[in-house]
Amino acid sequence: MTLPPLDKTDEELFGKAYDGRLVRRLLRYVGPYRLSIGVAVAMLTLLTLLELLGPLIVKQAIDDAIASSRIERLNVYALEYLAVIIGIFGLRFAQNYLLNRAGQLAMHDLRVELFAHIESLSLAFFDANPVGRLMTRLTNDVDALNELLTSGGLAILSDTVTIAGIAIALLLLNWPLALITFVVIPPLVLLTNFIRDGMRDSFRAVRIRLARVNAMIAENISGIHVIQLFNREAQAAETFDDRNRDLLQAHLRGAFFFALFWPLTSVAYAVTLAGVIWYGGANVLAGVLTVGGIVAFIQYVDRFFQPIRDLSEKYNIMQQAMASSERIFSILDEKASVRDPIHPIQLGRFRGEIEFRDVWFAYEPGNWVLKGLSFKIQPGEKVAIVGATGAGKTSIIALVSRFYDVQKGQILVDGTDVRDLRQIALRRQVGVVLQDPFLFSGTIAHNIRLNESEIDDEQVRAAARLVFADDFIQALPEAFEAPVKERGAGLSVGQKQLIAFARAVAFNPSMLLVLDEATASVDTETEWRIQQALDRLMEDRTSIIIAHRLSTIRRVDRILVLHKGQLVEEGTHDALLEQNGRYARLYQLQWSATAQTAEATAQ
Repeated sequence: MTLPPLDKTDEELFGKAYDGRLVRRLLRYVGPYRLSIGVAVAMLTLLTLLELLGPLIVKQAIDDAIASSRIERLNVYALEYLAVIIGIFGLRFAQNYLLNRAGQLAMHDLRVELFAHIESLSLAFFDANPVGRLMTRLTNDVDALNELLTSGGLAILSDTVTIAGIAIALLLLNWPLALITFVVIPPLVLLTNFIRDGMRDSFRAVRIRLARVNAMIAENISGIHVIQLFNREAQAAETFDDRNRDLLQAHLRGAFFFALFWPLTSVAYAVTLAGVIWYGGANVLAGVLTVGGIVAFIQYVDRFFQPIRDLSEKYNIMQQAMASSERIFSILDEKASVRDPIHPIQLGRFRGEIEFRDVWFAYEPGNWVLKGLSFKIQPGEKVAIVGATGAGKTSIIALVSRFYDVQKGQILVDGTDVRDLRQIALRRQVGVVLQDPFLFSGTIAHNIRLNESEIDDEQVRAAARLVFADDFIQALPEAFEAPVKERGAGLSVGQKQLIAFARAVAFNPSMLLVLDEATASVDTETEWRIQQALDRLMEDRTSIIIAHRLSTIRRVDRILVLHKGQLVEEGTHDALLEQNGRYARLYQLQWSATAQTAEATAQ
């Protein structure tokens, strides 16, 4: 099976290993915890000195105590070496704790800021950015920065200081032996760069392919009922196998470079060690170098190669962290397309007058959804909006709530342009029940009040009673405290819809109640009960009802008929039927389909 070409979004882009501009922005989050980081850096200096001190103590123990059979001196050196080990342990523990604590606190602050910023963005942003990508920003990308702060950045500094310190110690011990050690460095650096580039390319390929595999897994699990309904399990498994094999090849390429790197460094270390033993042994035999000196030298050589191995790995951490920070800051730099005015108008209690004046709106430039739409709804009026799919009905609700701004024209509430009002003040007056209700993980009570502290338990129960939801809620073992799974799994569509109605009632909007296909997914009896409750709920409130089922809107004050984003008819149900226009045709088609369904059921 042929796979689609890889889509290299910013999810897979890699930047420079170090970007000063991004680092300066990151320092803002580290700033409040600079004391902990400063202490950790100071401990790093002491750690380096203690680690350099160990081989020198061994040298002295061999040359001063063992060579002269002075057991009392050997005991002293043993205690000194033990003290150094204990000091290294204590400093490393304290350093790692302080650094990880500072890093976790900084990333906590960043994650909170990023989450709050994402929630403040307009819906147009979410139209263009998949949920999976935003999840990656809050999880994987923040974790990459945390790894940089807690291990990568300071480890690079530590390794660099360690290499420099050991190089000086080697030169001071015996500079000819030190030069033998340094001879292998240039070719090792060249080989390391080659392997590092290969590992980076492999890592990038893995991320691209892993993103595709994860996307397919999520999509297939979400649509499993469709896959099973159409017997597509085998085909889905075949496609997944192709993508998984592609991921496997990328991992194997990375494994090749990783497997190549360690033997090369081991060979370089062995060659260096052989040279040290050969040349250093000759110097010991010639009396130029002591046995303790060459033992210390060998220990330094061993410690010299460890940070060289680490630096290549930390380079990838730096590069990944820079790419992650670039992606995170691109989100934080995103501005909401819908913004509050600098000096918003305060209307007090809303009356509920809504007017569209020559409104033109498009989600994408040039692809107009509404075209010169004009109408006016009086306070307390009940208006239904009907039309074929894509006529622009739901867009009207989004614009009244100001989730988007119109490109041309005006939308007025109580005579004031919605762009002159604060979004939170406007939306507090709007109650919306959608065709596909969204429930959050938690409890039923939580889903009704949505963390609104002003809505108490009695108001939650009263709202449920009003929409006849309390019957099924009270039948649950834990009633209103019954747990709700992700997206309301385990509840029927009708039950979720009733909870959504209770939510709208609990928030008690004073201006507008919007019902977007809200009764499309419930049975006839439930719909009748909801209709009785809504009749009471809509009293003295401006109400907009969007419905395909025209039988549910006979009692509204007025019906607006949309076609391709334009208002083509308006009037009462009976008046529109007498016109014998588009509404009448829609009604006749629906009545005919209902009659045929009833006849088939009866048979």
